[in-house]
Amino acid sequence: MPSRNFLQYLLISAKGVAMGAADVVPGVSGGTIAFISGIYEELIETIHKLDLGFFRLWRKGGFRNAWGAYNLSFLLALFSGVIISILSLAKLIGWLLKNHPVLVWAFFFGLVLASIVFVGKQIAKWNLNTIVAIVLAAAFALFITLAKPVGSPDSIWFLFIAGFIAIIAMILPGISGAFILLLLGAYAPVMETLAQLSDGIGSGNWSMAGKALLRIGVFALGAITGLKVFSRTLNWMFKHYKNITLAVLTGFMIGALNKIWPWKEVLQYRTNHNGEQVPFIEKSVLPTTYDGDPQLIWALLFCVIGFLTIFVLERISVNKKDS
Repeated sequence: MPSRNFLQYLLISAKGVAMGAADVVPGVSGGTIAFISGIYEELIETIHKLDLGFFRLWRKGGFRNAWGAYNLSFLLALFSGVIISILSLAKLIGWLLKNHPVLVWAFFFGLVLASIVFVGKQIAKWNLNTIVAIVLAAAFALFITLAKPVGSPDSIWFLFIAGFIAIIAMILPGISGAFILLLLGAYAPVMETLAQLSDGIGSGNWSMAGKALLRIGVFALGAITGLKVFSRTLNWMFKHYKNITLAVLTGFMIGALNKIWPWKEVLQYRTNHNGEQVPFIEKSVLPTTYDGDPQLIWALLFCVIGFLTIFVLERISVNKKDS
């Protein structure tokens, strides 16, 4: 595993902040941020290698040796950034999406467009297999964005399944874990459970807090299971079929563009955990048929800023590798 200094770990935490910010937005994947910032394969491999052998190595060679062997400083720095971001930026991003949706989605659209170019450039050999992989992955991702969200089951085991599936999407470039939760009908219940936990602790209602904590625990268990299982698959694919894997990831991002198209027509609303009416089912429309100010010039500007952001991150990553 690479040896890093404090500033390098600080940079990894900053990348975690960007991943966390992306993961709370339905339509943007934290995995995309990890990929374009140059830490994706290390993240997958580190998670894949994480097992109970850590404790055996700890007993045999000491905690410091085990910690270094399992690259846990990397995971600590990264996920500290992710957690800090989710806790601190979620409200800001929610406010921006509510008050400036066209500009925010335009920025993300440019970001994902550049990510497609970036990941596509990593494909070493173009042939029929890679083209088919891109087309099939794009079609699958597009189908997901067009799918009608299902209802919200009350079973606690549904939260385990939702956590298992959502975490897979969160580390897979091009597919948003938050959007998968929305499709499964679990986004609102998870947000409501978090709100109940906060309210229960704040009011001293430990019965409410305990029930909420149990549900969050089941969701987290599903997420941990999904992360471990899928990281093994991804790690194997990158080692044996890297070209096809990159093609699939590129296709996922192409198909996901429909979800983050800035101009939408709301077909159906839902009530969130604050009792507010928010968009539930939408369809993409042209700026000329958008019901409201399309802000076309500003949207194009923010799209370009998002596009250029990826290339700045790519240049920083390249410079770090060369130094």
